[in-house]
Amino acid sequence: MITKEEVRRIAKLSMLELEEADVEKFCTQFNEILDYMKEIDGLDLDNQEAVFHIGELKNVFREDEVGESMANETALQNAPDAADSAFRVPKVIER
Repeated sequence: MITKEEVRRIAKLSMLELEEADVEKFCTQFNEILDYMKEIDGLDLDNQEAVFHIGELKNVFREDEVGESMANETALQNAPDAADSAFRVPKVIER
């Protein structure tokens, strides 16, 4: 069982400032989670096979096919700043 003092300690370690109402709320929620974990821990799962995914996984990517490229002029027509057939962007790396 989690006490209010433990909630305050967790909040302090997390550098969180909690109102007393929050301490009470989180104390209740932590204990509800622990009760649920105890319920799960009490299940007899010895005869159950492990399940790693509940749904079938399938690849959603399309085939990588070569297509026509966009013309450079088309790509640059709405660019806020274009120069020398390229996008001009602010410098992000200092040397």
